[in-house]
Amino acid sequence: MARAVPDRDTACAIAQAAAVIGDWWSLLIVRETARGRHRFDELQSELGISRKVLTERLAHLVDSHVLDKVPYQQGPVRYEYRLSAAGSALLPVLVSMQDWADRWVLGDGALTATADEDAAETLRVHTLPGTRLPRLTLPAHTGGELDPVDPDAAATVVFCYPATGRPSPLPEGWNDIPGTVGCTLENRLFRDAHDTFTAAGVAVRGVSTQRPDEQRAFAATEEIPFPLLSDTDTRLTAALRLPTFRAGQMLRLKRLVLVVDRERTVRHVQFPVTDIPSAVTTALALGRALAEDTA
Repeated sequence: MARAVPDRDTACAIAQAAAVIGDWWSLLIVRETARGRHRFDELQSELGISRKVLTERLAHLVDSHVLDKVPYQQGPVRYEYRLSAAGSALLPVLVSMQDWADRWVLGDGALTATADEDAAETLRVHTLPGTRLPRLTLPAHTGGELDPVDPDAAATVVFCYPATGRPSPLPEGWNDIPGTVGCTLENRLFRDAHDTFTAAGVAVRGVSTQRPDEQRAFAATEEIPFPLLSDTDTRLTAALRLPTFRAGQMLRLKRLVLVVDRERTVRHVQFPVTDIPSAVTTALALGRALAEDTA
């Protein structure tokens, strides 16, 4: 359980944060609620935690205002646990921990925007098919917020990319990081094929961690017809445990492509993406096949 903060550390924000979420189980509970698991039995099953320990940790996280305890059933009353505003603000911390471990614990320390076929992050991403995307929205370059999954389409292709160079210059040494080059090309290829995607009943969404105003300026210049979504708060990244890398003091998404059905279930993943034109062609074929299967 949480430890009391010693008097000498009462003004230390790191110590105070560790007292709230420094416990192994508390961090994993936050991870799982971000992934859409909100009920006691779901959390216990996924984590393999005892009921006693889970009860204690949930009570602590509710008391610390990291989770909100929300009734979902009456007679008897049953509750689910959802991230509060304070809990959601922890997501970039969790993603930064994941990014650090992917590079320094599970990887060889190299800075890269891609991954080897047998890398831990590749294996993790390829467990996504069959996973349902939690309900969430992200800021869109068109204004307001949008669901990454188009509810009116039979299938949605979500392509994640590191960053485009307009309107802001890319960080120094960007082109030296393996896997970074090609974001503008990727957007253009999806743009040029957009009518074909639409005719097949497949929606397209682009996602990066750039700000919406940056995406808006890029979309205007390149005449991008589909929404570009900003995951600056890492809500989608945390929900799917997507791979990232850090450049220019920012977490950036590694390039990958997801095909998601109308029920929000991930059906196909392309990662790593080493041939961008082929990835776009494959995404169209997979999306079209999925749309035809559900017609």
